[in-house]
Amino acid sequence: MTAAAPQGLLAKLDTQPRVRDFLMRAVTSDRASHAYLFVGAPGSGKLDAAWALAQALLCERDGEHGCGACDGCIRVARHTHPDVHYFAPESATGYLIAQVRDLLDDVALAPIRARHKVYIVDRAEQLRANTANALLKTLEEPPANVTFVLLGTSTDVMLPTIVSRCQCVPFRMLSARESAAAVVRATGLDEPRCRMAVAVAGSPARAVEFLKSAERQEARRAMLRLIDSLPRADEADILLAVRDLMGTIKAPLADVKSTQQAILDQNADYLSRGALKQLEERNKRELSARERSGIMEALASARTLLRDVLMVVQGAPDETVNADASDIVERLSRTCTVSGAVAALDAVAHAERRIARNITPQLTIEVMLFDIRKALTCL
Repeated sequence: MTAAAPQGLLAKLDTQPRVRDFLMRAVTSDRASHAYLFVGAPGSGKLDAAWALAQALLCERDGEHGCGACDGCIRVARHTHPDVHYFAPESATGYLIAQVRDLLDDVALAPIRARHKVYIVDRAEQLRANTANALLKTLEEPPANVTFVLLGTSTDVMLPTIVSRCQCVPFRMLSARESAAAVVRATGLDEPRCRMAVAVAGSPARAVEFLKSAERQEARRAMLRLIDSLPRADEADILLAVRDLMGTIKAPLADVKSTQQAILDQNADYLSRGALKQLEERNKRELSARERSGIMEALASARTLLRDVLMVVQGAPDETVNADASDIVERLSRTCTVSGAVAALDAVAHAERRIARNITPQLTIEVMLFDIRKALTCL
């Protein structure tokens, strides 16, 4: 049997067929906009589509637009291409003016490997007046080899001046069933496991990547085991377990660091000292973003487990998503009340907000687990 030819990320964007077809037509006709604004609810696949568009634009094979097999496509798929730049707010109140200045300084530089550069600006609604004003002129008249992809929840919560300079692309909200079905098609794995992956990772494409990573799945299991142990744990047990958990969460970063160093070594001979310094700073930001993403994934694992406990306590076991952890759910639900499960979920939500505000992750998780233990054991 002949192996199927590799497909690019854009061709695989089957959860948003209208978006996929629209972007494919724009790329193949060489009429891609210089600035897009992807709008939709969390989990609708905006970030996945942004990476897919970047891959299509940076594909190295003539006449193809995201072959999925060339070096450029592989680097984009692995989020290691030096000409695709991802930005997320670094402050509790939104983007820092220094972040936008770094972006604008980089826009003025030539691409490192490709003929094009792509800037992905996540949570663009957090571009406030001072940061947005610095970006407006570049959005209006960017260099010919640059594409901006801004991601937001709604145009209603964004500055009109930003919206007016972008081509808006709406994303429809996906149901949990649709998302799980997309992961089943992509991986061939069973539906319960794919449903769990979507609940933890947040979107079908990220769920597929989650299921490919033994380290990320181990971080989830470590979090579930930790919560399972809480009713019997003392303070010292929890503090030690959190330290180990943080090590597990950071384990996937080793490969990212190795790839970053390899890119630096390859480019050291022909990049200026200033350009190399910018690349090093960008690598640090990427590592920080990856670590935060891993922490949020671990918190999502805790949230889905506690939601399952709440469903069982309320008599709706068919609504659970952690089929492989049903024994843990059963143990916790035996001694938990509805109000206790709700309080435990509130503790996770509070931790997620603290991480978003750049509060120390280890301390945040420790406080969350102490609060969950109190909620689960309070009859």
